Amino acid sequence: MEAVGVVTAVGPGLTGRQVGDLVAYAGDPMGSYAEEQILPANKVVPVPPSIDPIVAASVILKGMTAQFLLRRCFKVEPGHTILVHAAAGGVGSLLSQWANALGATVIGTVSTKEKAVQAKDDGCHHVIIYKEEDFVARVNEITSGNGVDVVYDAVGKDTFQGSLACLKPRGYMVNFGQSSGTPDPLPLSALSAKSLFLTRPSLMQYTATQDELLATAGEVFANVESGVLRVRVNHTYPLSQAAQAHADLEGRKATGSVVLIP
Repeated sequence: MEAVGVVTAVGPGLTGRQVGDLVAYAGDPMGSYAEEQILPANKVVPVPPSIDPIVAASVILKGMTAQFLLRRCFKVEPGHTILVHAAAGGVGSLLSQWANALGATVIGTVSTKEKAVQAKDDGCHHVIIYKEEDFVARVNEITSGNGVDVVYDAVGKDTFQGSLACLKPRGYMVNFGQSSGTPDPLPLSALSAKSLFLTRPSLMQYTATQDELLATAGEVFANVESGVLRVRVNHTYPLSQAAQAHADLEGRKATGSVVLIP
């Protein structure tokens, strides 16, 4: 669902794109595991010449996800304290770097000491190894009992209730994934004790128009160019080895981004 490539042909009457342009896309339509792909022109974005195509391919989907989460779902500003689960993951790493640059205090949760080192390097001010510590108790301690302004949670079932407990009154619970499974059903009344906000966003609704898409991608690429976002492409595979790439992902052998090269 994401790729970078060179335009080899354009449809009749199309303006704004020409043969030879380097472009990227993320989201629908599926089908990027290919040497060539036919795409609607309004789904692609230009890649700046200063950005390596492999870096662009690795950051376009995760970067645009980080953009809408931090800049639009809940607008992170200086003075905010945020909690990022899976802070060493693909999106978590970008959230941590970007939120730090925005002036927020960043608390990240990770599973191992090795990932804690990366999360710290990515701008987390506090790192919690959740297998060794109760993250709710630690967040309470770090915030002196005040809680956080927003939780960015892509883990789901295992962290959902604890995430709600970490929020300050009128805090925002942003669940954008469920790597541990779908959270248990939540009665609406559970939000009332602290007047919490809960949202389950998707990138597609935040890049629904071409203007939104271009602005979102443009901000991501600008932050890569300026050094705010550092992208780790630790693994590349030939497209013919896509199955092996998936096996390595499932076996937790991969860190950072994985890119397939046709």
